[in-house]
Amino acid sequence: MTNQLPTRQEVTTEETWDLTDLFPSDKAFYETLDDTLKATEKFHDTYKNRLTDKETIIEALKEYSNLLIQYERLANYSGIQLSVDTANPEYQKVEAKFVSVSGKMARNLTFVQSELLELDEVLLNELIETSEYPYYLTKLKALKPYQLDPNVEEALASFSPIFYAPMNLYGTTKMLDLQFGDFEVDGKTYPMDYVTFENEYEDHPDTNFRRKSFEHFSDALRKYQHTTAETYNLHVQREKIEADLRGYDSVIDFLLQSHDVTRDMYDCQIDIIMEELAPIMRKYAQVIKRTNQLDQIRFEDLKISVDPTYEPDISIETSKKYMYGALEVLGKDYLNMVKRAYDERWIDFPKNKNKDTGAYCASPYASHSYIFISWSGKMTEAFVLVHELGHAGHFTLTHDNQNYLESEPSMYFVEAPSTMNEMLMAQYLFKNSNNAKFKRWVIGSIISRTYYHNMVTHLLEACYQREVYRRVDEGEVINAPVLNEIKRNVIERFWGDEILITEGAELTWMRQPHYYMGLYPYTYSAGLTIGTVMAKRIQNEGQVAVDDWIKTLKAGGSMSPIDLAHLAGIDITTEKPLKETIAYIGELVDELEALTDEIEAHA
Repeated sequence: MTNQLPTRQEVTTEETWDLTDLFPSDKAFYETLDDTLKATEKFHDTYKNRLTDKETIIEALKEYSNLLIQYERLANYSGIQLSVDTANPEYQKVEAKFVSVSGKMARNLTFVQSELLELDEVLLNELIETSEYPYYLTKLKALKPYQLDPNVEEALASFSPIFYAPMNLYGTTKMLDLQFGDFEVDGKTYPMDYVTFENEYEDHPDTNFRRKSFEHFSDALRKYQHTTAETYNLHVQREKIEADLRGYDSVIDFLLQSHDVTRDMYDCQIDIIMEELAPIMRKYAQVIKRTNQLDQIRFEDLKISVDPTYEPDISIETSKKYMYGALEVLGKDYLNMVKRAYDERWIDFPKNKNKDTGAYCASPYASHSYIFISWSGKMTEAFVLVHELGHAGHFTLTHDNQNYLESEPSMYFVEAPSTMNEMLMAQYLFKNSNNAKFKRWVIGSIISRTYYHNMVTHLLEACYQREVYRRVDEGEVINAPVLNEIKRNVIERFWGDEILITEGAELTWMRQPHYYMGLYPYTYSAGLTIGTVMAKRIQNEGQVAVDDWIKTLKAGGSMSPIDLAHLAGIDITTEKPLKETIAYIGELVDELEALTDEIEAHA
């Protein structure tokens, strides 16, 4: 049997993140939590029913911002600490304590929005024109038709911890209850868990091993499909109830409100990719089949490397060379942020038992970014890390240049800086080698890691999610068989007859927490569209484009995603950027074929 993952206590401390910039200890967290709750109570008593004149409102909004900054610090500490060791009882206690108090804090603060929306139109417009919160107040004003009675809003805020319960329950089932056991291949026994499957087995070069591991992984998921489906159903039904209460036409319209983009832009992103990217990715799948000498290509083969014999290794120390090399084009200040991320331990690298899956970047306003990753030593990790550093760079610049209420960009835009960094990494790697095998590996990586992950995996999630909400709006039952059917239909529609959709593919809806985060899945392709066009601008125009991009990152949440993209020289109100991105992916696949022809001709 291969070695099991180490426990959190067994990993190297220098490779973990340092949370002391948030709180030096759990004791300090608990003290701040109590102090912040009291501060929200005092704020409530001081300003409730007093937000009627400009001076008082401006004074209150400054205090309100400070309280939200503290709330964000507390939320991040409790959540990100637990994510590295979900079975740790002390971390669970911290998270539970925050959840139990967060609803009280939200209830104490919710009157601010209610009273601002009750203001006379003239005064509200004056605040928009003269205060330091114009976009925040403009977005708030757009909520007027959907605002409920202040007492109802306060009651809903009190229930906010319950509203997040399905996501927490999903995480508990996924990371603590779901047991995979070991599996056997060719007489050898191997351990199975989420992290190991997603980081090592899912793209394993040995076809028999990969397919056996997928089968075993899927069999374990299937045992929990009904519990997970009911958990998800609780979440979407809650969203449906609130959407109806507020008077939205659909759940999607309700969830899309905060993105500040049109329903047409949302639908366009999904429909064009499903129609025009699908043939290109089917062609890519045939290249994978060819280079891996597969008898047929199945769903569980789609994430393998274009060249399983050529996968450069990369250590954490060596990764610095690639991060610095790819991102130096963005300037000294940006590069200093990257160096700080390493030197000051912003990044959590280890793979350990009970660590959550995936990668993310948390960026509390009061501190700096914290990057979560499980380092496998594969060169593809360069794309994962540079992606998360894109979030870190974005929020570092945003927090340095915007007040808290104007710092959070629309979810539609938030993945643009991260995916743009992946494009810069590809450009850097590509221009530093003339080796055909390496160039093929780079293109294969940018397609499989960047485009497949963001414009296929997450886009299929978005298409699936849209169908789920359509059925919820029509009052249909949502259970495991229904969710399996929806997911399989979406996958089959995209991949067509060229790919064998294996039993178990329909269960991939169970693997993604994004469904508990609003309409997050489609934003990856939206961000990558902006990121692709921006990276090409930087490649072709140099410093002028870099200056536009840095200016855009600094703008943070002070304008709509349409205006942010315009600041970067991109018009996302048209189909042009998306079609340009899809055409670029097509060029990459063509080049992948040409390089394969060249390599095979010289073999």
